Amino acid sequence: MEMLSFAFMQRALIAALIVGITAPAIGIYLVQRRQALMGDGIGHVALTGVGLGFLLNTSPVWVATAVAVLGSVAMELIRWYGKTRGDLALAMLFYGGMAGGVMLMNLSDAGSSANLGTYLFGSITTVSPQDMTTIYVLAALVLAITVGLRRQLFAVCQDEEFARVTGLPVRLLNLLVAVTAAVTVTVAMRVVGLLLVSALMVIPVAAAQQISRSFAVTFVTAVAIGVVVTLTGTTASYYVDVPSGATIVLFAIALFVVFTAVATPLARRRAGAPAAAGEGCTLEVPGSRTAQDDVRV
Repeated sequence: MEMLSFAFMQRALIAALIVGITAPAIGIYLVQRRQALMGDGIGHVALTGVGLGFLLNTSPVWVATAVAVLGSVAMELIRWYGKTRGDLALAMLFYGGMAGGVMLMNLSDAGSSANLGTYLFGSITTVSPQDMTTIYVLAALVLAITVGLRRQLFAVCQDEEFARVTGLPVRLLNLLVAVTAAVTVTVAMRVVGLLLVSALMVIPVAAAQQISRSFAVTFVTAVAIGVVVTLTGTTASYYVDVPSGATIVLFAIALFVVFTAVATPLARRRAGAPAAAGEGCTLEVPGSRTAQDDVRV
């Protein structure tokens, strides 16, 4: 294929493959915790790190990773102690992160509207060899946590009280999920952008849940969907000359619709199976009573 003859497209496809694996791998835990929009909030905070990286003339990805990790820890602390004012504090954190990123980007000499757009909406064809090194390191960390600690993380995300009773360090594991999500956001921001990365964490998982019932099958199916949509979206963006991030997300939504359409008749068939199985079982009531049926006290 002509596309594979270009070094930038080789890097783009590898980056898309890695993001397609890592985003659903951590997204499944966020969905279990009913924090589907957490990635979106971390993306807002990470933009401040991108702007700070340009201002300091250093790697925006590594600075964004550090800022996103701090932001994710702050989000967890607000969730623990915020109580009635937690939503307001989170909103200020998200919007402050977005505003800070735009301001720092404009204050830096290297920053521009074009650079801001590539991080907000993704520009996979601009992934450099240095970015690939960062993606490899961070993705390996994400997979080591999401796969290696899958039993502990599932227990905490499913039922915190039960996990606490069994002796698991619930708060530490919650922090680990938040930090891993922050790392995943910075891994994926060059591919789908900070504003769309949450979609790649959530939509493949939601699609997988339509056809699977167990956690293991959902995990594998979500990762497979993530790989398919990222590779397909990247290839389509090259030939049609459209933004890669938006294309990937639209492909993910299309697959979700397809999986939902397939799952609906299957669910109806499963629901009707017990009734159909019991159709041959009838209860016969005798038409008249005999003397033996009488009960004497």
